[in-house]
Amino acid sequence: MAYTTINKPSEYFNTKLYTGNGSTQSITGVGFQPDLVWLKHRNHTTAYSHQLYDSARGATNYLIPNTLAAENDGGSAPTDTLTSFESDGFNLGASDSINGSGFNFVSWNWKANGAGVSNTNGSITSTVSANTTSGFSIVSWVSTGVAGTIGHGLGVAPKMIIGKNRTSAYHWQIGHSSIGWTNQFRLNTGASFASNQWNNTAPTSSVFSVEQYDINKEIGDNSIAYCFAEIKGFSKFGSYVGNGNADGTFIYTGFKPAFFIIKKTDTTNNWLIFDNKRDGFNPQNDDLQANSANTENPSNRLDILSNGFKIRVTDSGVNASGGTYIYMCFAENPLVGTNGVPTTAR
Repeated sequence: MAYTTINKPSEYFNTKLYTGNGSTQSITGVGFQPDLVWLKHRNHTTAYSHQLYDSARGATNYLIPNTLAAENDGGSAPTDTLTSFESDGFNLGASDSINGSGFNFVSWNWKANGAGVSNTNGSITSTVSANTTSGFSIVSWVSTGVAGTIGHGLGVAPKMIIGKNRTSAYHWQIGHSSIGWTNQFRLNTGASFASNQWNNTAPTSSVFSVEQYDINKEIGDNSIAYCFAEIKGFSKFGSYVGNGNADGTFIYTGFKPAFFIIKKTDTTNNWLIFDNKRDGFNPQNDDLQANSANTENPSNRLDILSNGFKIRVTDSGVNASGGTYIYMCFAENPLVGTNGVPTTAR
C-alpha cells in the first residue's frame, strides 16, 4: 500500500467548479493560493478555448493549450481575464470564455511557490517557482536558440514536462518519462509523438535539456515549462496498454484520483481530461479535451477507484487492443496516509 507524506492532496492540487456571472467575480474554495490555474468552460453552445494562467507570468497573461498561439496579455481588455491570484482562489473579469453569465466552468489549480527565484543550475538561467513537497515547478527563461540545459528546482528528476514558447506561435512541447526523452508530444494536437526535442537527454535532479526547437527556437523569446516529479501517494505519471475489452485495463496509482489526462501514444487521439468534481459517480466521468475547445463530452469511459482507475469501454481513445497510452494523475486521497486510514472507492 502506498504511504505518502501528503495526507491532504487538496492543499497542493484542487478542482474547483463555478458558474459565470458575466461581471467581476471572486472564485474561492480552492484551499490555497494557486500558482497555476487552468480554466475551461463546460457546456455553452459556443466552444471557448482553454486558458492557462500562472504566477510566474503574472495574472491577465494566458496561454491556450488547444492552439499554438503566443501568450495573450488580455489586449485592450486585461480586466476581462483572470485578474489576480488570491489566498483561497482567484478573481475573474467579465470575458464569456472564463466567466460568461450562467455558463458552467471548471478550474484545475496547482500550488507552486509564488513568482519564483533565479536558478543558474543550467547553461540557461531560469526563474523557478518550485514546490518540492508536491513535485511541481514553473520554469521561465529567455530562449537562446541553441541546445542547453535549464534548472527546474525540484531536487528530483521530473517525469513530465509541458512547455510553451510565450512570444511566438510554436507548438506546445511535452516530454514524458514513459516514452523516453528522445520523443515529444504536442498538447495542441492529438498527433502521435514526434521526433526528439529534448536533446536526447533525460532530465536530471537539477536540469532538463532543450534543443533549438519550439520552446527554445528563437533567440530572445520568452518560454515557460511546467515540470512534474512523481510523489508517492499524490501524483503518478505512467503508461498502460489497452485490451480492447469493455472489462478494460486497470491502472494502479496508489491513490484515489482527483484529476488525470490520458493520451494514446501510437496514433492520433485527443488528450482526454477527467476529474472527480464534474460528475460524481461511476462510470459517468465526462471528459474534456486539452487539444480542443469542444464542450464537455458525456462519457462512460472509466471508473475512478480508491487505488487507481479502470477502463470500461473499447474505444480507441482509452482502450484500443494493444494500444499504448500515457497519463498524468493527481490524488484526491492517498490509498493509505501516514495516519494509516485507508481511503474508499468512489
